[in-house]
Formats: sequence, structure tokens, C-alpha cells
Amino acid sequence: MDSQGDIREFLSSRRARLTPDKAGLPAYGGNRRVPGLRREEVAMLAGVSVDYYNRLERGRISGASDSVLEALADALQLDEAERVHLFDLARRSASSGSARRKPSRPDTVRPVVQQVLDSITGAPAWVRNARHDHLAHNQLGRALYSPVLTDPRRPANSARFIYLDPAAQNFFVHWERAADDIAAMLRSEAGRHPHDQNLQDLIGELSTCSEDFRRRWATHNVRFHRTGVKRLHHPVVGDLTLNFEAMALSSDPDLTLLVYTADPHTPSADALRMLAAWAATEEEATTVAERSRTAPGEK
Repeated sequence: MDSQGDIREFLSSRRARLTPDKAGLPAYGGNRRVPGLRREEVAMLAGVSVDYYNRLERGRISGASDSVLEALADALQLDEAERVHLFDLARRSASSGSARRKPSRPDTVRPVVQQVLDSITGAPAWVRNARHDHLAHNQLGRALYSPVLTDPRRPANSARFIYLDPAAQNFFVHWERAADDIAAMLRSEAGRHPHDQNLQDLIGELSTCSEDFRRRWATHNVRFHRTGVKRLHHPVVGDLTLNFEAMALSSDPDLTLLVYTADPHTPSADALRMLAAWAATEEEATTVAERSRTAPGEK
């Protein structure tokens, strides 16, 4: 990926969205040529020279101290995810001359992680990597994400489903938000791990095949997605409004455990129970079919 280009586009896009009023600056003159702050205004807010800020926004951020980066983040009013991304881009720029491709991150889970998932019986749970590959599920998690798992490629991938499978717009009640979120999370991940070849291949596939993804990728938005509410329309049980928590696995920091719950005594709680019953029936039917295929003497 183009390190200098990413820095330039990220800083200029953050500057463009910040008005003088939001930055606490007087807006001299009524005819401004830029949609947001001028470069000299950002430089003043960050306490650096205009020449130095121009150098930073051209992508020459290698060597910038942490204090300068923090001042820049304050001046541009970056949120937590954006601050982390700025530091990731700076580290990437500093190491770009000697960077080497690194092995891709995990695409399997340890047996004990699957045991943890299987012990969660009342809520959908699953594990993904930062590319949003579906690596492992409990029974209810497989049932909840059955539309995603219809993709014959393994591991199934949420980003590929959202952007390339028409079924996604029925499955995600707020599809636009889901599409915004996953593009922003992939952008964050690309800043952290620019040499993950599988990630680059996924971004290339989505950029080639989806105008919706290209448009969102070009915004350089980044986002954390740790907790919230997800609204889904499941083909078996209908609408679900679920709370979710995303937790990094301390022994596998590139993996995230997600658990979904429904508020008690709600239609979504009833729908989850129906989904659990359906999942148990489907799994039993699959087991019986597999046994019949392998039983000796069967024709």
C-alpha cells in the first residue's frame, strides 16, 4: 500500500471535515476556498510551523515525535480509533524502507477456544480475525450467521458477504451502517498490518468488485467496533435486535470473540430460542444423514 498517499489522504480528509467554528477559530472572510480548516490553521492549533505541517500532510511523517503526533491529533479532534490509526501510519512510514512481508495472521482457532464457544449455549458466539473471517462458532452462532456461511469458500468472510452477496441487504437491517463499519475496520487493520497479504488480497477483491466498497474505502474512515446493537433479519426467525460485545482473546490478540444477547422478555429473546431449536434440529438431521452415508452395508 502507498504509505505516503494514505497519510496525505487521511490528514487532508480529517482537516476538511473540521470547520473553524468546531475548532474554536474565528472564520475570517465569508468566502473560504477549502471546506474545512486551512493548513496554516491546523499548524497553529498543533503548535508547529506551516512548512512542517505541509511536510506532514504530504506524507513525510517519518520521524515525527509522539508529542507532535498527539498535538496533531488534538488539533484535528481525532477520536480514539483515528489517533491509533495516525500512530500506526507513522510507524508504518518509519519502517517502510526495511519492511518485509509478514505471514498472514491466524485462520484457525485453538481447540480450547472452540471448547469455550461450545460452552456458551444460550447466546450466539463466534470468533473472527481482523480480516473478518469467520473462524469458529458455537451452534447458535452458526445458525445466526447461516446466510454468511452459505458461501462455499472457507473461511467465510463478513466483508465479502456484505459487499458481494445481495442477500446481505436483507440480512442486515441497517446495511449502510454495516457497510460503513466494516470498511472502516478494514482500513484500521490495513494501517496496523500493511504487509498482511491475505488482507491486501481481500481489499483488492472488494475494490475490484464493489463500487460501494471503493467509495467507502476512499473516505479513509477508521473505527473500533467493540460493543453495540445489531439488527438482523434472519431467514428462519425474522427480525432480531441483539446486543453484542467484542472481546480480544488475550492469548490470540489477533482474534476477537463476539457474543450476542437479546434483552429479556422481548420478541428477539423469543426468536433466539426459536433459532436455537431450529439449529438443534438441523444439526441432528445433518448428523443422521452423515451416519447413513458412512454406515457399512448401506446402498
